[in-house]
Amino acid sequence: MKPHWIGVFPACTTQLKRDQSLDLPATARHLEVLIQSGVSGLIVCGSLGENQTLDPDEKRAVVRCAVETARGRVPVLSGVAESSTAAAIRYVRDVEMLGASGVMLMPPMSYKGDPREVVTYFRTVARGGGLPVMIYNNPISYANDLTPALFAELADEKKFVALKESSGDPRRITELHNAVGGRYAIFTGVDDLLLEASILGINGWVAGTGIAFPRENQRLWELTRAGRWDEARRLYRWFQPLLKLDTHVHFVQYIKLCEQETGLGAEWVRAPRLTITGDERRRVLKIIRDGIKKRPCLPRK
Repeated sequence: MKPHWIGVFPACTTQLKRDQSLDLPATARHLEVLIQSGVSGLIVCGSLGENQTLDPDEKRAVVRCAVETARGRVPVLSGVAESSTAAAIRYVRDVEMLGASGVMLMPPMSYKGDPREVVTYFRTVARGGGLPVMIYNNPISYANDLTPALFAELADEKKFVALKESSGDPRRITELHNAVGGRYAIFTGVDDLLLEASILGINGWVAGTGIAFPRENQRLWELTRAGRWDEARRLYRWFQPLLKLDTHVHFVQYIKLCEQETGLGAEWVRAPRLTITGDERRRVLKIIRDGIKKRPCLPRK
């Protein structure tokens, strides 16, 4: 059952029109660019994909778009961010029928459960569908913290094949290795901890800001895989101010603005989010434009 999920699985934005309606052709164009850059998979309808502000039919339309665009070249995963266990199971079953290869399961969005409730939720949703699951741990954003001890408790459920670690504490990578060994594929979900996490040992990267800089993002990953640390550090130091945009509460707005500046998308977001303005916009644009100006010249493959 365990799939070989390794490498860069970018968290993809959902492209919108100015009136906040879905722009599926623009979404498909960006997904194609990401595939061409060499990514190993795609994750749609995650936090960066504005899952919680999409209507149920819209989420399914985005998944269908991604599956049709990928055409089997890379696996397509969908974020699952429903408020109830029953709704999460329905969604997993639906995206399986649409051709998704797996799901990235977030904790319940409207309730901070105790450890028993959280474990029960993850087990029940996994058993309710037929797809393999990447568990998403982000206690900073979602209040529930899946500790290494809880991952060890969940290790007997075969559908759990990977975990996205976004606690912001790189020590967790070693703690996970010590607690669960090679049981799960470990992905980092914090962009500006990529190099630190790579040194400690990860299998993949759920990349954020890199969707606006896909060639550089893939190159950085490949350098870490080859152990070419001097080259990786140089590229990482250029990339770090951009990667840090993924760690702010306005990360969706920031990364969509990155996409707009690099010609890969538009900045429109779904309310209650609003595009950024004023001093914040000027500050973020400076970071993006400085990064573009200093963009490294990468070797041709």
